[in-house]
Amino acid sequence: MYLVDTNIWLELLLEQQRAGDVRRFLESVDADQLSMTEFALNSIGLITTRLRKQDVFEAFVSDILENSAVRRICLSAFDLRRALSIMNRYHLDFDDAYQYVAAERNGLMLVSFDADFDKTDIKRKVPADLLDSGLI
Repeated sequence: MYLVDTNIWLELLLEQQRAGDVRRFLESVDADQLSMTEFALNSIGLITTRLRKQDVFEAFVSDILENSAVRRICLSAFDLRRALSIMNRYHLDFDDAYQYVAAERNGLMLVSFDADFDKTDIKRKVPADLLDSGLI
């Protein structure tokens, strides 16, 4: 199972350079094998609405949350404190530490374009690597 980081979703939603890889990845994996954090969802809402793409966020909520089996993860108070510890240990931003703890606690493979995770003991994958490896 996979934890899909904020930047993966945004790559597709904002039609950026690697959107094709993201689309193929998402089409290759059953929705019930995908997870996202509540933090990622809120970040996507913040970014898309700041870009005046409220319609993009509305469609995302409908497609990903209302009409699919993508699981949403919310950290407990204990896990939020753990995120602070992880943040200090690996010199991560809070949002990255949040994703780290969510992946760790739920036994998920982290799918992210963020190279900051490479300095941690959780190794990230990018969609192209997963597609090329035959893991999916």
